[in-house]
Amino acid sequence: MMFGHDFYHGTLRRYVIMFGNLFNEIQVDRYDSAGTKLQTVNVPIEYGPKQKFIQRVTSDPDLNRHVSTTLPRLGFEFTSMTYATQRKLNSAHKISRGVNTGGLDFNYMYTPVPYDFNFSLHALFRNTEDGTQIVEQIVPFFTPDFTVTMKMIPEMDLNMDIPIELISVTSSDTYEGDMDSRRIQTYQLDFTVKGYLFGPVNKFKYIVREDVNLIDDGSGINKAIISTQTFTGNSEFEVSETITTENGHTS
Repeated sequence: MMFGHDFYHGTLRRYVIMFGNLFNEIQVDRYDSAGTKLQTVNVPIEYGPKQKFIQRVTSDPDLNRHVSTTLPRLGFEFTSMTYATQRKLNSAHKISRGVNTGGLDFNYMYTPVPYDFNFSLHALFRNTEDGTQIVEQIVPFFTPDFTVTMKMIPEMDLNMDIPIELISVTSSDTYEGDMDSRRIQTYQLDFTVKGYLFGPVNKFKYIVREDVNLIDDGSGINKAIISTQTFTGNSEFEVSETITTENGHTS
C-alpha cells in the first residue's frame, strides 16, 4: 500500500488489449500470375518482441517448418511510457458520480495523470506483397492518429476518447546471402497511445439537516428561519433562509 491507498484499475492492461484488438482482423489475399485470387489468409497477432518470432523461425528446424505456415503474422509489444506535460490537467479538480438513486452517495476521484504509452507493431512476412497489403490496411486510418473510446473506470462510469498516433513505419530484411537461410522481411510500425493513469476512487455521502426556528415578535407576524446544512465526507456548507408568515400565510 503506497501513500495510504491500495488500488488497481488495470489501466495498462486495458491499453495493451485495446491496441492488440485494433489489428486482429487483418487479412492478405493471394493471387496467381493472371491476377486471379486464390485464397485469403488471416494474419494472426500475438504479444511479444520481434526478435522472439524471428528466432522461432530461424533456430529450430522442426519448429521452423511449423511456424512457416503461419507467416505472415503480426506481433506487438508495449515499449515505454512517458509523462505528457502538455496534456496536464488541473490536479485539484475532482470527478464525481452518484452511486444510488437518492443522489446522496457519491464516488469521486481526482483528475487523471496524462501519459504517452509507446507500442511497436511488427509485421513478419516472406512475400513482399503480403507485407504491403498489411501496411496498406493499417496506415490510411491514422492521419496521424485514430481515436478509440474506452471505458476506463467502471465504478465511475467513465469513458474517454484515447488518440493513437502513428509515429513511424520502417522496414528490414533478415536475408544475409546464405542460400540455406530463410528470408524474413519485417515492417515495424511505432505508435503512441495518448492515455491517462488514474488514482484511487473515494466515496462520500451527502447528509442534509434542516433546523427551523419560529420567532413571534408580538405583532402577529411570525418569522421562520430555516437553516440547511449539507455535509460531505470532508466538508460542510450552510444555507440560511428567512420565511415570514402572517395569519398563516407565507410571504
